[in-house]
Amino acid sequence: MQTLIAIVVDGVIYASWLFIVAAGLTLVYGVMRILNLAHGSLYAIGAYAGASAVVWYFARNYPVAGSYALLVIAAIVSGALVGLLVERGLLRLMYGRDEVVMVLVTYGVLLILEDAIKLVFGVEAYTAFQPYEKMGRTSIGGMTFATYDLALVAVSIVVALALWWGVNRTKQGKLLLAVIADREMATALGINVTRVFIVTFVIGSVLGALAGALTAPAIAVAPGLGVEVIVLAFAVVVTGGLGSIEGALVGALIIGIARAAAVHLWPQVELFVIYGVMALVLAVRPQGLFARAGARKI
Repeated sequence: MQTLIAIVVDGVIYASWLFIVAAGLTLVYGVMRILNLAHGSLYAIGAYAGASAVVWYFARNYPVAGSYALLVIAAIVSGALVGLLVERGLLRLMYGRDEVVMVLVTYGVLLILEDAIKLVFGVEAYTAFQPYEKMGRTSIGGMTFATYDLALVAVSIVVALALWWGVNRTKQGKLLLAVIADREMATALGINVTRVFIVTFVIGSVLGALAGALTAPAIAVAPGLGVEVIVLAFAVVVTGGLGSIEGALVGALIIGIARAAAVHLWPQVELFVIYGVMALVLAVRPQGLFARAGARKI
């Protein structure tokens, strides 16, 4: 029973992290049809910004509670600034190109940002463990888990609900759905598609940076972090269906539980199981579990 509890809790925690990482990636693809490989670098930028802010904060002996708000602020500021710069400086010049071309462009941005991160933050690892450590541990079923990790589950739920409400219950969300359904018709109806693209890309960038900032207290933030993360995020969105928020959530849960089961029951296949799950899903549903139906123009 303890093994089962450990698998479920660890799986949900890992899935929560995966969802926050993948949500921005799938949102950008759903609206803009851009598979943004630079999303991994935005995650890394958020991690570095969050870790740097926390190190500065605790060096001045400020109260612990403020460090959690600081992580979120650092993610929003860094993600919004870099996202806006990338979208306005490069991607807007490439709209309308083939999706494969956009993949190559965003891969180039990934490489540029990875080097820029090294120039700005250096090559030494950053550690900002205080927010993680100060939360202590919580007992579940006779086992203890880091409270910070459990709080990450709550954050992922808030992010999921906010995205669902924003898309389905607001005027801006309805406009967003119109752009997703038919970009040309949305333009003809007077919707400012350019503004929709800017807002969508910035929100996606902030989500990527938020995932990085929230992860920073639990890891050593080091160069190459973004490359590792984009592969996992890609596996999640492909499993759930490119462009689907619900798919990203379900895909993250499936992969999270599968990985946790592998870690506890068969550690040798931990690295394989994520991609094994993705391959199995794609063999049955090549477009993913919740792929959006594409409109057929005649």
